[in-house]
Amino acid sequence: MKRTETKSAITILTVLLLTACSFNKMYLQPTKAPSLPQDRDKVTLTSTTAKDTTVVDFNTATLQPTFLNSSKDTINLDYTIESVIFRNASGNDLNGWLLKPKHETPKITLLHFHGNAGFVLTQYQAMTPLLKFGFQAFVFDYSGFGFSEGKATRDNVLLDGNSALTYLKDRDEVKDTKLIIYGQSLGGHLAGVVVQQRQTEIDGLVIEGAFSSHKDIVAETAGIFGRILVSEKYSAIKALKNYEKPVLVIHSTEDETIPFEMGQEIFKHANEPKDFYEIEKCHIFGTNYYADSISARINKMIK
Repeated sequence: MKRTETKSAITILTVLLLTACSFNKMYLQPTKAPSLPQDRDKVTLTSTTAKDTTVVDFNTATLQPTFLNSSKDTINLDYTIESVIFRNASGNDLNGWLLKPKHETPKITLLHFHGNAGFVLTQYQAMTPLLKFGFQAFVFDYSGFGFSEGKATRDNVLLDGNSALTYLKDRDEVKDTKLIIYGQSLGGHLAGVVVQQRQTEIDGLVIEGAFSSHKDIVAETAGIFGRILVSEKYSAIKALKNYEKPVLVIHSTEDETIPFEMGQEIFKHANEPKDFYEIEKCHIFGTNYYADSISARINKMIK
């Protein structure tokens, strides 16, 4: 091979490798929480919405949050939040919140797998509407998200999902409840893989607004080129073929992030007993608008 041909081949190979790396990184866009100060007992975050400005103080030792309004008065929530730090199988400390309703004795525990961005402070409200219907929920951050240690990779995310399940199922307030994994978006795809590996330890699965496989979602933006370059690693639709417990698939016809057809594809590959819930509104906002009917379908699913 001539020198110019060799250089061209190396250039093409380099471009392909860099493009493949770029595609593979698109799945995880972690939001990191502020670095914890060494000489202070709390770190403060401010969230401004159309209704109010919420200030959240985090205890730097326990990461326990306290919610304050714009007048710096403590906000009285209808549920309790217990911040915990647990270790994943590779040694990273992960942060999670156990959310429990104040006026109900939960019979069902939801283990929430969130999407590819944000962190627990921006994700936990996906579960709070369901607390009014007698659920308790555990939300946590993958490696590299929020206050959780480590690097955000697809391998670590799978490890983290399994580690969260191991941690949660051994808690006393969870042992006497039904345990459901509720995954949204990237977390919905992840949930389909984790439950196949651990189905004897859980009672059901909810997948909302998830993509069917890594290759399928990248093909939406990069076509066959992206499908070729992206490594699959693990696939929800393949895993669900070997999952035998109940599954509820939720997807919005108005989802502009992950096509509605991907929810249908996931449902097609799932075994009975299964239920498909077609909703409206934007990506993974199901619990904000349909908490009552979603809770009813979950209860029906595990009876």
